[in-house]
Amino acid sequence: MRPVFFLSDFGLEDPYAGVVRAVLEERAPGARVADLAHALPPGDLRRAAYALFEAVPYLPEGAVVLAVVDPGVGTARRAIAALGRRWYVGPDNGLFSLAWLLDPPKRAFLLEEVVPPRPKGVEPLPGWRPGAHTFHGRDRFAPAAAHLALDLPPEALGPEVAPEGLLRLPLALSPGPWGEVLTFDRFGNAITTLLAAPLGSFVEVAGRRVRVLRTFGEAAEGEVLAYLGSAGLLEIAVNRGNAREALGLREGMPVRLL
Repeated sequence: MRPVFFLSDFGLEDPYAGVVRAVLEERAPGARVADLAHALPPGDLRRAAYALFEAVPYLPEGAVVLAVVDPGVGTARRAIAALGRRWYVGPDNGLFSLAWLLDPPKRAFLLEEVVPPRPKGVEPLPGWRPGAHTFHGRDRFAPAAAHLALDLPPEALGPEVAPEGLLRLPLALSPGPWGEVLTFDRFGNAITTLLAAPLGSFVEVAGRRVRVLRTFGEAAEGEVLAYLGSAGLLEIAVNRGNAREALGLREGMPVRLL
């Protein structure tokens, strides 16, 4: 049975993530479900795409990656399952763009034949019609992920489509000299699209010339530094501070290797 790795922007204050897990466990009893993240900024596809980029290299081949960050839920955007070295289940909205740079999809299926879950063991209320167009995590993606966790035929989920037609975000990773601020982590560190920079060199961002160091401790407290982050991308930080706030950084802001 394939393990399932689950990422969303559902947070922990509401039952949404737990309900998705309940459907997974009901449809694929015994499947191992691991949480990657649920407190991502709501609807932030760049942040979610980066989170998957960081996680995917450490997930086992054959795993099912269930990702639900879906600001277009209920619209004409497609629901998909795509197969590379792992299965990817979620909305066709660019969410998997960076992960697919590392693990390109070879096949893809639309989730048009998925049977949604129905409430069990409860008394119906007069006029109550459970189900909606706004919770595809529960009604479409979780059943599809469970189906794949059981290693059942993907053709049963819906028609096959060309993986080249799957949506990608307009993002490019680059060795330089130009890149941009991709997103931010919870510490306010800026993750860029630059793949490398030599130690002791400099990068320019927001009018600042920033030195590339090995780690935070090589900078004085409050000093701005650049370093190679855990996902292999250049990051900009303030030691014991918040680079996003201190430098007024924004997503898409240009970054240049000097």
